[in-house]
Amino acid sequence: MTRTARPARHTWLLPSHLVAAAGTEPAGAGERPRRTLRDWIVDTTLFLLAAFVGLLAAETSATYNSEAVALLDQIAGGLACCALWLRRRWPAGLAVTLSVVSVVAPTAGGAVLASLFSVAVRRPFREVASISALAMAASTVQAFVRPDPGINVVLGIAIGIVLILLVTAWGMLVRSRRRLVEALRDRALRAEAEAELRAEQAQRLAREAIAREMHDVLAHRLTLLSVHAGALEFRPGAPPEQIARAAGVIRDSAHEALQDLREIIGVLRTPGDEAADRPQPTLATLDTLVAEVREAGMKVVLDSTVTDPDTVPAATGRTVYRIAQEALTNARKHAPGAEVTLTLRGRPGDGLTVDVHNPAAPGPVPHVPGSGQGLIGLTERATLAGGRMRHGPAPDGGFALHAWLPWPV
Repeated sequence: MTRTARPARHTWLLPSHLVAAAGTEPAGAGERPRRTLRDWIVDTTLFLLAAFVGLLAAETSATYNSEAVALLDQIAGGLACCALWLRRRWPAGLAVTLSVVSVVAPTAGGAVLASLFSVAVRRPFREVASISALAMAASTVQAFVRPDPGINVVLGIAIGIVLILLVTAWGMLVRSRRRLVEALRDRALRAEAEAELRAEQAQRLAREAIAREMHDVLAHRLTLLSVHAGALEFRPGAPPEQIARAAGVIRDSAHEALQDLREIIGVLRTPGDEAADRPQPTLATLDTLVAEVREAGMKVVLDSTVTDPDTVPAATGRTVYRIAQEALTNARKHAPGAEVTLTLRGRPGDGLTVDVHNPAAPGPVPHVPGSGQGLIGLTERATLAGGRMRHGPAPDGGFALHAWLPWPV
């Protein structure tokens, strides 16, 4: 049997396509749910069962009643069976009416049981209990008004009460099962919606992480390329050796930037093999970074007390590398020609400290386009790693950066 269409209690959490799939779209104002094929089969079956019970009662009562009374009894039973087609719209009123009619028309007994089943399925317990009590009272009175000559009056009363209780219990069991199925369906829909939300959130976080990684990897290369291209633009009459050297740096930086970009895109194409495809710099590669920027013409002083970089946790070392890379990139953009000091201190249990300082630029600073978001991303990266970072103008007019990261024992 079908239920009246109503929106699920938690459909506000669900995407529209899930609500539509669950069939929980509310019906239009004043619109009654249409019977399905299953509804027609159930209604027809109940009608036939009620008619069969009514025919048995009519055959029994005909043994001692007059033909006129038997005819009226059969007419009343037929009308009661036909009234079952209204049980979906008015289950309680129909059950009360049929219970009263059954007092003088035993042929309506089958229709009474069918209407009680509908009430038990659709109405709350208090209403079901009161209507069932009325039906049992009507069955008791009927045993005296229209007794069955084949059985004892007490036995007839007992059979009527037992049938009413069985039908009511069956309907309540169906109601409980339907409520359980609805609850499970709602829970499944909510779980699916929450899974979609979690997947969207994870996808967004992954995109943000990849964007930060692309900035950290490519900003250094592209800034180096921009600086040397700007030098060629402002010094067209430089010696051929310097022009050749700058062109070589531009070519190498462009090639390495392209290679880094391919590696990051490879992570997007094969997310299951992220550890193998993603660039994984560590503290041990910090010397390579410093040598690279020195080769590009930048003055860098590296002062490190970490004698064995391989003992630093990979995540911490990667964060230190990114901080140093971004700091050197910013110094190259905003203080070209200035000597940068990179200081690294720490030991297990005390953590790692990174200090980067550069004085003011000795000459004019060429305009280098940039978003200025690198330091914000590094601060967030240091915080996520359990550390902290601060940066700002130095007393000598330059720029200073200080970061601390945990280094467990």
